[in-house]
Amino acid sequence: MGSEVHQGVAFLGVGQNETRVFGLTPAERARRFAAKAKLAPVDRVPADGPVIVADLRFAWDPAWLAHLRDHHDLAVTWRGRPALVHCADPARAAAVVAAIETGAPLPPGFAVQDAELDASLYNATLRKRENAYLLPLTPEAAPVIEKASYDASYKGVTDILTLYLWRGAAFRITRWAAYMRMTPNMVTTIGVVLCIWAFFLFWQGHFAAGLLVGLIFMVLDTVDGKLARCTGTSSEWGNILDHGVDLVHPPFWYWAWGMGCAAWGLAFASTEFWIIMGVLVAGYAVQRAIEGAFIASFRIHIHVWERIDSRFRLITARRNPNYILLVASLVVARPDWGLVWVAWWTALSCLFHLVRLMQAYGARSKGREVVSWLA
Repeated sequence: MGSEVHQGVAFLGVGQNETRVFGLTPAERARRFAAKAKLAPVDRVPADGPVIVADLRFAWDPAWLAHLRDHHDLAVTWRGRPALVHCADPARAAAVVAAIETGAPLPPGFAVQDAELDASLYNATLRKRENAYLLPLTPEAAPVIEKASYDASYKGVTDILTLYLWRGAAFRITRWAAYMRMTPNMVTTIGVVLCIWAFFLFWQGHFAAGLLVGLIFMVLDTVDGKLARCTGTSSEWGNILDHGVDLVHPPFWYWAWGMGCAAWGLAFASTEFWIIMGVLVAGYAVQRAIEGAFIASFRIHIHVWERIDSRFRLITARRNPNYILLVASLVVARPDWGLVWVAWWTALSCLFHLVRLMQAYGARSKGREVVSWLA
């Protein structure tokens, strides 16, 4: 495990608390988050090395662990009470454990960060700057903490439907799934079945039913990731399955949609159809390639470079915004137009991102550092 642990930093949870969050006891939840932060969970103060000590009477955003991991001798407090403390050695860790267990003041020599006054942390993984939550964990506060945990698991830059339309519904499903002890992989598997079902419904021209099934799939596609982050249960296989399905299925949906238009008497001419599919597939692939080139060149996502990039991510030609175009075309009873609209929007989005990539290279050539506006 040594290669996975960040510079040999141990993690020790202390204090008694049985209040559950997303069905997990504080000790179980803390150990999972510690492992995800590449810390080494331990049951007692180790013989040597740095230790992050956590008071289990508090619930906290996992982002605090990454923050503390890189700041030695830092104590994060709540109204003067130490909640998370990075101790440089076992002796200091033992003193902190004693202080937490007895309610004594924090030993001297620590830098103190008050979580109520200074909780702004940048989360590079979720592409956002956030006020990380840290609150006393009581039965009365558990619902508030679960909502804060769920909100913290959301990407700061994503599409308009995920961010606004089904956020509340996805929270309730995530909470239910957690208490039912469902794993993210179970949710992903259900989603994959629905995704395939939507494909066949589109192919047969049952567009309304396909859009409904697709909508449920898209909500579950949000839920599995949030469930993984809120419960610390993400896995490499689950990540591959989830992202693999997301990456592969949109062109197949568009293909099925185009074929289904024949059932409405709106079949495309062969040449027209394959031109549209060529634009959709090529545009989709080029957009992904541009995003990959931006990360490789600048170590950040293209969507978080400047504010305009984050705003455009709300509507860029990904599956969810394109879903809006397909729904609109069905409303006017011209599903064939929907596929054409998606093709045009894919081409325009691709052009926008290509221009932004070139502008980033230009900025760097002039000596300007390309960094996220959210950092």
